[in-house]
Amino acid sequence: MKLLAVDTALGACSVALLDGGTVLAHRFAVMERGHAEALAPMVADAMQGFAFSDLDCLAVTVGPGTFTGQRVGLAFMRGLRLALNRPLHGVTTLEAIAAAAEAETGQTRAAAIHDARRAEAYLLLRENGVVVQEPIVLPFADAVERIRAFGPAALAGTGAPQAAEALGSRFPLSSIRQPDALWVAHLARLRPAPDGAPGPLYLRAPDAKLPGNKSVEQVTDTA
Repeated sequence: MKLLAVDTALGACSVALLDGGTVLAHRFAVMERGHAEALAPMVADAMQGFAFSDLDCLAVTVGPGTFTGQRVGLAFMRGLRLALNRPLHGVTTLEAIAAAAEAETGQTRAAAIHDARRAEAYLLLRENGVVVQEPIVLPFADAVERIRAFGPAALAGTGAPQAAEALGSRFPLSSIRQPDALWVAHLARLRPAPDGAPGPLYLRAPDAKLPGNKSVEQVTDTA
C-alpha cells in the first residue's frame, strides 16, 4: 500500500512516501515560514519515479499548529484527495512528535510538549502506542506538572528542553522538536480508512479579527 504524507503545521515542512513499512522517499526541512512555496516542489521531488495514480491513501497533520501552516498542508492534501479519489488520514502534530520520540529513545511513554507562546504549551501524552492525553493547550507550568504525574517518559517538542530541566533525568530528552511526515505516514498506515476529509484542529481561536468581530477561522470555514 503506497501512502503519501505531508506536514506543514509547525516549524518544519516534510513529505514521506511509504509502501507498507518501506520508506520510498523522505524530505524534511526546518522552516518557520515559506511552507506554501516549499510544499509542492518537495512533493514533486519525493514522487519522482512514482505516479500519483499509484497512491492508495494520503495523510496530513491537522494541528495543533500555526493557523497558516495547518491550512497549507490540509488544502494541498484535500485537493489531492478529490483529484485522486483516495482516503485522507488526519494525524495530530503532537502524536507524530511523540511517536518519533518513542522510536528514538526506546521508551514506551512519550510526552510531546510544544511551545504555544503566551507562556502556554501544547501537550499530548502517549503510552504503549495509545494516546492517553489528547492534544490540549494549558499554561506551560501546568503542562510540566501533568508530565510529572504521568511518570517517566521521553520528552519531545520545542518545549522539551525547558521541561527536562524541571523534570530531571528520569524523563529522557529526545532530539525531536518538530513533527515529521515520516511518522505521520507510519501512524496513518496502521489505521482504517476514514469516511471523510479531516479538518484543522484548533486548540484556541486565531488572534486575527476582521470587521464585524469575526475571526479569520469563522470567515475561511464558511467560504
